Amino acid sequence: MQEHYRPGLEDVIAAETQISHLDVEREEIIVRGYSLLELIRAASYVDVVGLLIDGHLPDAQRRQHLEQELVQAPVPQAIYEIVAALPPTMHAMDRLRTAISALAGFDPEATTADPERERAKAPRLIGQIAQIVANLMNLASAKPPAPFESGRPFAENFLRVMVGREVTAKEVRAFEQALIAYSEHELPNSTFAARVVASTLSDVYGALTAAVASLKGPLHGGATEAVIAMLQEAQTPEGLEGLIRARLARKERIMGFGHRVYMRRTDPRAQLLKEILRDLGSELLPLCERGEAVMRTEKGLYPNLDYYAAPLYSTLGIPQQLYTPIFFAARSAGLLAHIIEQHRENRLYRPRARYIGPRGLTL
Repeated sequence: MQEHYRPGLEDVIAAETQISHLDVEREEIIVRGYSLLELIRAASYVDVVGLLIDGHLPDAQRRQHLEQELVQAPVPQAIYEIVAALPPTMHAMDRLRTAISALAGFDPEATTADPERERAKAPRLIGQIAQIVANLMNLASAKPPAPFESGRPFAENFLRVMVGREVTAKEVRAFEQALIAYSEHELPNSTFAARVVASTLSDVYGALTAAVASLKGPLHGGATEAVIAMLQEAQTPEGLEGLIRARLARKERIMGFGHRVYMRRTDPRAQLLKEILRDLGSELLPLCERGEAVMRTEKGLYPNLDYYAAPLYSTLGIPQQLYTPIFFAARSAGLLAHIIEQHRENRLYRPRARYIGPRGLTL
């Protein structure tokens, strides 16, 4: 049998899916048949949750029910106590990973791999994850968790708890659009990790825990934290240009640029978030645009979603430690859709490796 090896499984088709597709040539992201950019512009995050989990956009009645499930999802007090007991210096994603795993202990159907049961409880899980993420900083500061309020929409609740103040409709919409942008993206590392675990017929908690661990890495979900740290260090457009050029001279990677699938094409989600940042009147936009111009000239690379999500979160006043957990909370809808799909049409992942070690050794 002829062996084919692609480092990082680049361009290897590992699954068939009805959930999403990256059409690189058309620079289009398709989610259940809809353009993701159109969803970002015109839909709510609750709409996208319904689309991903149910397979179609919700009608008004289903939308209202989903909103209630997301906002009213009960987080066991013991989960907050577990997270509060962890060292406050522990990375937020590590604390989130512990919480996701612990949630299984409060679900009597935790060990099921039945796709219909998983679909039924998916909105509750998405709501629980959002509430845990929103309260990570409160718990690290020994403050009581702030509950989501039934009279407020999901996105408003999520943002309000994180920033600890009342938020404007424009801020809520900007944040909601970022949630939609991160909601689903075909088969990145974390989604693949979740599907690999699910393929063993492990449950959603195990698969989601694997996804959290994957997302923490700076080459995946952790890039937003690196981007905002770079912008904060630079302070000015001129400072950012100098910082980028110095790092390029040292052959260092500039986080927020390039993408394994898009390669040297524009990430369409990044350009849309750039528009949102401009609409908010963010002071960080001139820095970002200078950095974008330098990287395009020097490396022929374009910004990915993380590059403009980081300044958006900063403009909204979201604590830096929550940037990567927000990614996971937004993506939880897409992850659950993939876990459910894997369980519906399951085949255990068991790839092979090309052996390049020695042979014929004797004792």
